[in-house]
Amino acid sequence: MSYNSALKFLDDWNEIIGLSTPAHHKKILEFLVESLRTDPRRALLLSFRHSGKSSVVGVFAAWVLRMRPESRILILSAETKLASRMVSHIKHILENHPACSDMPPAVKKEWGSHKITIQRPIGIREPSVICQGIHGNVTGLRSDLIICDDVEVPNTSNTKQKRENLRERLRELDFILSPRGTMIYIGTPHARDTIYRV
Repeated sequence: MSYNSALKFLDDWNEIIGLSTPAHHKKILEFLVESLRTDPRRALLLSFRHSGKSSVVGVFAAWVLRMRPESRILILSAETKLASRMVSHIKHILENHPACSDMPPAVKKEWGSHKITIQRPIGIREPSVICQGIHGNVTGLRSDLIICDDVEVPNTSNTKQKRENLRERLRELDFILSPRGTMIYIGTPHARDTIYRV
């Protein structure tokens, strides 16, 4: 799982959609790849609005599936609708990136905006990628990569009680993450007492 492999994957994708890869996207990608290899495999990516961080994270997730087809990825956002946008982005990459041509399944039973399952070794119960809103049911899931994408937004963090509820909900993710799994938070703080304070 090398940065050079991930960067080529990102550069190739940007070429397909008619863009170049900005320097800050390369830094974001390097940070994400490093989070897979460095204990405690927890990462926090804060970036300014409209920096393209979610776009890079989607490419990163598709690359993880390319490199480790058995991976189970959970996308968690403040609302399911927001999380499903990330799943749709990943799905679009898998359908159109030349390096992923053999990954979409022949029978697209789980190939929607809320969950997708790629061609992979048999015997894995969870979808390759599944999304959920922060208050949705994740009981029973197991994930190798959890991406918390904008879980802190005004309607989940505009009171002290909501922020405490959010923290409590996020603590449950430790029971979902596989033993060598990675959890990445990406977002923008919305309160002085942000959940992103370290």
